[in-house]
Amino acid sequence: MKALLASTSTLHGEGYLDYLEAEIKEFFENRKNLVFIPYARPGGRSWSEYSRLAEARFARMELEIKGIEKFVDPRTAIENADGFFVGGGNSFVLLKTLIENNLLETLRAKVVAGSPYMGSSAGSNLAGHSIGTTNDMPIVHPPSLEALGILDFNINPHYLDPEIGSTHMGETRETRIAEFHVFNEQAVLGLRESSWLRIDGSEIELKGPLTARLFCRDRPARECAPGLISEPELRVNSNLS
Repeated sequence: MKALLASTSTLHGEGYLDYLEAEIKEFFENRKNLVFIPYARPGGRSWSEYSRLAEARFARMELEIKGIEKFVDPRTAIENADGFFVGGGNSFVLLKTLIENNLLETLRAKVVAGSPYMGSSAGSNLAGHSIGTTNDMPIVHPPSLEALGILDFNINPHYLDPEIGSTHMGETRETRIAEFHVFNEQAVLGLRESSWLRIDGSEIELKGPLTARLFCRDRPARECAPGLISEPELRVNSNLS
């Protein structure tokens, strides 16, 4: 299995995918038939508008990618693809669209077979056990929250630490994840912006300058340092191989 899962596509003060350029070029090296999945629709933009953004940015990296909406048959497009980029936006919209178009199982099979999978934000959520730890509003209702499941844990992209001295009385991310663990057992990795996961086979590596925060049910949260992850709760889903 081969995956690149980013917390975000854009860092403050930078352009789209700029901080990941070297990683992306290496990740998709020698892959010619890449498919972009724009279904998460950030800001409500259309599929074609979102695809144009990704296509133009990949072209600047001398990589060719094509939005899935341009194919007559999206399932055939996935079956014939050499790799995938699933963009960020709303995780509920993304998952609902994939399920309604009978594409989730096809995408999973390709990724398990070795096709490189890149996700950012919602696209990274999709790689987890479920999308239940997304920060997004449930503006649509997929029939299930179960996602691709190539990971045995969930991701919380754009993870934010509590702001010291803040007078905000709303729940923190840590509080929300504690609520999640009342009803769910899988671990959750809080992935801070500028961080990403690189997966090669069964190995998971945290990349970028920051630590990630690991939440496990009935245990104190702890930090994971950049590098290969040895935490037993953070595994690739071996049941899919």
